[in-house]
Amino acid sequence: MRGVFVTGTGTGVGKTLVAAGLLKALTDSGVSALPVKPVQTGCPRIDGKLSAPDLEFSLKAADLSPGEDLMDLMCPFRYSLACSPHLGGRMTGVYPDVETITGKMDQLFEKCDYLIAEGAGGVMVPLNGSEKMLDLMVELNWPVVLVARGDLGTINHSLLSLAALRNAGLRVAAVVVNHLTEDVSIVTRDNTHAIAQYGDSVRVLEIAHMRNPEELAGNSSFMESMSGLCRSIMEQS
Repeated sequence: MRGVFVTGTGTGVGKTLVAAGLLKALTDSGVSALPVKPVQTGCPRIDGKLSAPDLEFSLKAADLSPGEDLMDLMCPFRYSLACSPHLGGRMTGVYPDVETITGKMDQLFEKCDYLIAEGAGGVMVPLNGSEKMLDLMVELNWPVVLVARGDLGTINHSLLSLAALRNAGLRVAAVVVNHLTEDVSIVTRDNTHAIAQYGDSVRVLEIAHMRNPEELAGNSSFMESMSGLCRSIMEQS
């Protein structure tokens, strides 16, 4: 199986934006690719079924319209409560697990050549009583893109996440520092440099604040960064 896993230093840092950008860059270059959001929490109910907004965002960005059968493979575990996956599992009696998720991915590879997987929360988020998101990444053994916010506190969160990924034997393709606001200070300017300096030469990309993420396709600077990252990942796969 070929793919890349997009994780984050926490929730709300911009994983979906980066996953959508990578997917669009791949499909625009002619690669047959699909997005995967193995676990989605905080799902609104639409027409009697829990939707998967993060997955739908990526599909819209890449102008893809799969049927419901494929959607169920791309997002097999959905929970209405905005919470950790293990809590969603506890409250519904249906826990996400690595074996089921990778089995769904096997089926998706009958329809495409490459997958962009987006995790839920951060690296160490629990899926169930014994497995964490990191266990899924280890099982897949794909290059990992770590998304981090740009403001105060991100150095510690980023370096801890990097250490966990590397200690598990995973290759970190890049850290993407996503600026969630337009505020620029000596702190936010230095954070990107500090992550690169103390992250043992990890590749670090920086994304300027995007007022309307749905217009990512028209943001030339963002898409150039995503296209370059895709080329680097594909060359090393």
